[in-house]
Amino acid sequence: MRVSSHWKPAATITALKERARILKKIRAFFDAREVTEVETPLLSEFSITDPAIEAMSVSYLYAAKQRTGFLQTSPEFAMKRLLAAGMGDCYQICHAFRSDESGRFHNPEFTLLEWYRQNFDEKKLIAEIDIFLQAILKTDSAEKISYQSLFKKYLNLDPLLSNYKTVKSCAEKYTSMVSELTSKEAYLQLLFCELIEPEIGTKVPCFVTDFPAEQASLARINTEDKRLSCRFELYFKGIELGNGFYELNNANEQYERFVEDNYNRKESGQSEISIDKRFIAALEAGLPDCAGVAIGIDRLIMLACDLQSIEEVMAFTISNA
Repeated sequence: MRVSSHWKPAATITALKERARILKKIRAFFDAREVTEVETPLLSEFSITDPAIEAMSVSYLYAAKQRTGFLQTSPEFAMKRLLAAGMGDCYQICHAFRSDESGRFHNPEFTLLEWYRQNFDEKKLIAEIDIFLQAILKTDSAEKISYQSLFKKYLNLDPLLSNYKTVKSCAEKYTSMVSELTSKEAYLQLLFCELIEPEIGTKVPCFVTDFPAEQASLARINTEDKRLSCRFELYFKGIELGNGFYELNNANEQYERFVEDNYNRKESGQSEISIDKRFIAALEAGLPDCAGVAIGIDRLIMLACDLQSIEEVMAFTISNA
C-alpha cells in the first residue's frame, strides 16, 4: 500500500492549540453579553444570488429522490430566519464554502463568525466590533473612513459622481487589466481590491463605511443620502476581515434585489439561482430591527498569531483535506 507523505496538518500543533484558545475567548466575549450561540445547516435547498460569490452545489437523497442543494456561503439567511422567529441576539461559528481560488487568505472551506444584534444600527455594531477586536487582537481603537473618501484620497476619483467611462479610464490607468468589465461597479471593485485595500488598516483596524447603494447587498439604504448604503467592511493590515450591514428587513425590496442579481448573473453568463423563498417569508413575517456582521475566523486567528497565511492556523486546507 502506498502511504501519502502529505498527511500531516498544515498548521503546527502549537498554532492549533492557540486557535482553540482564541475560539474559547470569542465565545466568552459573547457569553458575557448574553448573546446566544446557534447552529444552522451547512446544506440547504437554496443559495445566494450575489453575482460576486459562487456557491458549491452537492447532490443528496431526500424523500426517495435525488436532489441538488448548496453548501452555504454563510449562515446569514438561516440566522435571520431565527431572528424573525424570536431568537434574539445570536452568533455562530461555523464552516462556510465558496467556489474560490486558494491562497494566503482563501480556502474553499473556511470558518466564519457571524453575529446579529437587535436594536443596533451599523454605527452601534461597529463600536461593538471595535471592542471585540481590542479583546481578541489587542488592537488600539479602530479608525473609520467612508468609501468615497478612500477613492478621493488614493485615486483622486469620486465613486459616487463619476460615470462608467471615467471609472473605466481610471482602472486602465492604474491596473494591468486586459478585459473590459461590464459595469461601473465592477471597475470600482477592481480598483478597491487592487489599489486601496492594501493601504488601509495598516496600523489599527479600519472600518470602511457608506458603500454605494449599488453595493448594498442585504443592507438598508441611507435615509439621508440615497446614494449610500448602511454597509461597512472591516480591514486590518491590508486584509479584509469582515462585512456588515444595518440589515434590510423589507421583503419586497429584498426580493427585487435578488431578481436584479439574477439578471446580472445572466448578463455575465452565470447560472441563475432560485430565490430563497423561506428567507423572503421570514422577512414578510418580520425581521427585527438589527445589524449583523460576518468575520473570517481563519484570517482573524492568523493576525492574532502574527502569521502570514491562513493555512498556518488551519488543520487541513484544500491541498491535503
